[in-house]
Amino acid sequence: MDDFSSQNSAAADVAPAPAASAAAPAPAASAAAPAPVALAPAAAPAPAAQPTVLVVEDDAAISDVTCSFLAQEGYACTPVFSGTEARLVLGAHRFDLVICDLMLPGLPGEDVVALVRAQGATPVIVTSAKGTTSDKVALLRTGADDYLVKPFDLDELLARIEVQLRRVRDARLAPDAAAGTAPASGLAAPRSERALRFRAWIADEDTRTFTVDGAPVRLTRTEFDLVCALMRRPRKVFTKRELFAAAWREEPVVEEKTVNTHIGNIRAKLKGTGTEGYIETVWGIGFKLAE
Repeated sequence: MDDFSSQNSAAADVAPAPAASAAAPAPAASAAAPAPVALAPAAAPAPAAQPTVLVVEDDAAISDVTCSFLAQEGYACTPVFSGTEARLVLGAHRFDLVICDLMLPGLPGEDVVALVRAQGATPVIVTSAKGTTSDKVALLRTGADDYLVKPFDLDELLARIEVQLRRVRDARLAPDAAAGTAPASGLAAPRSERALRFRAWIADEDTRTFTVDGAPVRLTRTEFDLVCALMRRPRKVFTKRELFAAAWREEPVVEEKTVNTHIGNIRAKLKGTGTEGYIETVWGIGFKLAE
């Protein structure tokens, strides 16, 4: 069993009813006082929806500790104990994030990761005792967004979950932010005016689509964010740390060589377009776009 760290420990005012209009006033007659009106109690704010997490882990003890810890932090966890069970649950439900072990009974963890990625952009954090660079590279290329080697610290897992969910939230808010800069007419600027362009590349941050000479190229969320970071400043030489911060929108929390892996994945996907050379390696520094 993995060595985890110890767990850290919401009136509508009702206006008084107007007094009934009196008939012709009679001398010395005083108007009747209006009956008191009870105030309605203040409505309690609706509780915020809990982020949903699917935990795919065959070790019941690890699963219990992970789910208990995340529940205390405000997450709604669904534990499953095999890859086959994960496939059935994923076919019926959607989750905000998936935590997946690799060595699972039934469907292998690598296939679960590929299944989640095929369904859309749900973040996947892989946890495994396999810790070699080749293992990490293979899983990141399969579609994992992050990788934690067992045994891991629960606080670190929580931080990585927060990073992934923050990126999803920022991506969803991006179209609203762009709409806020629309012209005074109230009409949003044409999509093409908000798209990033570099030579044959177009990255539309509203729809999060990437095309080369008009043909779509499917990128993972991380790959798309890295490409956009490069396209926003095409002449800049980015260090790996700067690229990580630009794509993840915060200080690095994983090894910088993770950036190498994602850049390699992007180049591999671009080989068929002949534009893989658009991303240049600046030895000893990082990466830039080729002018």
